Amino acid sequence: MMLRVIALMLLALAAGTPPAFAQAFPTKPIRLILPFPPGGPSDILGRAMSQRLGEQMGQQVIADNRPGAGGNLGLELTAKAPPDGYTLVLSSPLIALSPSLYSKLNYEQKDLAPVSLVAQIQNVVLVHPSVPAKNLKDLAQIARANPGKLNYGSGGVGTTTHLAPELFMSMSKTKMVHVPYKGSGLALIGLISGQVDVLVMAVPAAEAQVKAGKARALAIVSDKRASPLPNVPTARESGFDFVVDIWYGILTAAGTPQPIVNRLSGEINKALASPDMKEKLLTAGIQPLGNTPEQFASFIRSETQRFAKVIKEAGIKPE
Repeated sequence: MMLRVIALMLLALAAGTPPAFAQAFPTKPIRLILPFPPGGPSDILGRAMSQRLGEQMGQQVIADNRPGAGGNLGLELTAKAPPDGYTLVLSSPLIALSPSLYSKLNYEQKDLAPVSLVAQIQNVVLVHPSVPAKNLKDLAQIARANPGKLNYGSGGVGTTTHLAPELFMSMSKTKMVHVPYKGSGLALIGLISGQVDVLVMAVPAAEAQVKAGKARALAIVSDKRASPLPNVPTARESGFDFVVDIWYGILTAAGTPQPIVNRLSGEINKALASPDMKEKLLTAGIQPLGNTPEQFASFIRSETQRFAKVIKEAGIKPE
């Protein structure tokens, strides 16, 4: 009898039919950990995804804000959760940055299983109106002629708002002084008030200040122009192969059965493809994406390698 059951399971796998436990999943509520405080883009995205996934899967998906350790607490909690698909985490680029930023973490990247890339927010390079640069080439020339005279703000050491200018300086062979703030919102205030000259900022947060003339947008550091700022060229259009988006993806504990990971990935991609979800996210300045677990794993590896080089060359250490 046991041999017959095993044979039937093998036949089902060969035919591409998910095992019964994957078809039955979930049988209880799922927790989606959000590693950052309420109110930000990850919170908006996470709660929208939780609601939609719950509706699709017939089980409650609970958004659980667990900030701490620069976002690493949420990743740690997921890494140490039972590998059954009932604990997920919505990660920012932190999953790719932390291995190079922190000498000691309470989890490793391999302790988490990628499920799907979810969304991205485009960034824009801003300067205070007193800076005469009209594009990235101008900025590079000014910075090169005045090494260390310009400064740039960031939302904190090791954030994308910090690493993007470091990447630009590496590419343009320039030097600017870093002025870290406790959050990108405070850094934007610093730029508007003239305390800092340059800032890489999320387009949705920067749009109003650019249109009010309080900040000048030089380039979108993404693979395409941003619809809220259609006249601003991309960095690549300006001659710099420079892409730094704020992206978000969902992971679960390593060791979770692949059929469950695949089921979760399929549900996430289905949610992102729905017209109402697309509209909700785009209205918030968030671009829905979606891909397979394998594609997301490859993307994380690529981002980890790319920023490891930037972090090492700049000698960046967490505060």
